[in-house]
Order: sequence, then structure tokens, then C-alpha cells
Amino acid sequence: MGTWALTRRGRSTARQASDSSAMEAAARWGFVARGVLYLLIGVLALRIALGDGGQEADRGGALVEVAAQPLGQYLLWALGIALAGMALWRLSEACFGAAGADGHKPRKRLFSLARFVFYAFVSYSVLSFAVGASGSGSGSSDDQSEDVTARAMELPGGQWLVGIGGLAIAVTGLWIAGRAVLRKYHKHLKARALRGRTGKAVDITGVAGGIARGAVFAVLGGFAVKAAVDYQPDEAKGIDDTLRSFADTPAGPWLLALIAVGLAAFGLFSFAMARWRKI
Repeated sequence: MGTWALTRRGRSTARQASDSSAMEAAARWGFVARGVLYLLIGVLALRIALGDGGQEADRGGALVEVAAQPLGQYLLWALGIALAGMALWRLSEACFGAAGADGHKPRKRLFSLARFVFYAFVSYSVLSFAVGASGSGSGSSDDQSEDVTARAMELPGGQWLVGIGGLAIAVTGLWIAGRAVLRKYHKHLKARALRGRTGKAVDITGVAGGIARGAVFAVLGGFAVKAAVDYQPDEAKGIDDTLRSFADTPAGPWLLALIAVGLAAFGLFSFAMARWRKI
């Protein structure tokens, strides 16, 4: 059998795997894992707003909370594996196209590829935390952001790279919030998820969660741009410091509490996506 035939057979097998019930289950459990992390980050941020700022409100803080629960180590492994499933699903979308009429467009595939990289990293950091590798991406998001920014600024044109990257993150945040307001997620959901009380609950969590998530990304990107303009890597912030910055506004802790509730709502919305999303 020739190389071309083997390649064609391998591609056909990969396509069948991407359409399998196992891939669908991997995607749905991935949404559940994402929901758990956002729900915990929202709870941690709400604690900060209420005056209990002991635990960091980011992925690392959420993992510490999971690890502290009964059977926490097993839960961490379950989260990491579920997120790996999400990453594989996004990779299959990048290779073979996503669900929907426009799922095969190059732009959609590029977005899926970017999401694959993101979820692969998140899965790696969760699994590394589960085995005790504290320096593998599961630590403080604030320290990581400062470290990455400092290293990037040492590169030729690094100041521009950080500024453009920050601007891209900020624009992405505005895009996320805008799509939530316009309820663009409707096209990804099965019809029965949008009816009656279920539909209202999905819209409340989807819109509130998307706005809160988008706001966090927009401010996070803004701090990166400021770090680039001032040439001060320590001005770049992670999720925890970004969330705490909302409490420094004239609205005070109330704005942080509102954002925290929104992030928790996005966690609930992720559970809805796990149940009703078209895969």
C-alpha cells in the first residue's frame, strides 16, 4: 500500500474519530470542567469582594480549592483529563471543521486551533498540579504574567510584541462581551435549550457570564498594553490582580462582586453548554 493510500486511510480514520460519540463525550465533559473552574474563580473573587482575600481568584486558586476537597486528587485528574478532551475536540474542529453551516471556513478553523492550544495548556497545568509540579503553569497567574512579559520584552521588538499582544487580548475581551450581548451562542445550542424557563436561565447566565468574562479579558489586555508603553513588566497582571483592580474603581468592592457573580454565571452557562451544545 502506497504512502498516499496510507495517508488517506489515516485521515479517514481521524475524521471518523472526530465524529464519534467518544469525541462528543470528551467535548461535553470538557465544558463541565470549564464550568467548575469558572464557578470556583467566581466564588473566590466574591470572597475577595466581601473582605476575605486569602486565596487567589485564578486557576491556581481554584485548583487549590479542588485539592482541599475529599478525593481532591482524583477530582484534579478528572478535570485535567476532561480539559484534554476539550482540547482534542477543538483540534478536530480545526482539522475537519466545526458543527454548523460555516464550520468549515478558514476563520472558524483558526479560532478552533487557537482554542486547542489554550485548552491543551490549561489541561497540562491542571494535570501538572495534580502530580505536584508547582512550577508547571498552575501557580499564581500574576507571577506568570509578569515573568512572561519580562521575557517577551527582552526580545528584539519585545515592547511592541507585548503591546500588540495586550491589545489583541483586550479586543478579544470586547468581542466576547459583544457576542454575549447579541446572544451569538444561540446558534450553537439545540432548540430545546432556548425554550421557556430553560431558555431564560441560559440567556441570563450566557449574557451575564459573557460580559463578565469579556470585561476581565479587556482589562487584562489593558494592563499588558500599559506595561508595554511604560516598559514596566511588573505592571502586567494576571487574573487575580485584574479582578482585584475592579475593587479599586469608584464602585469599589461592589463592582468586583458583580464581576464575580458574572464569572460564576459563566460557569453555570458552561454546564448548560455541556448539556445542550451542538457537537
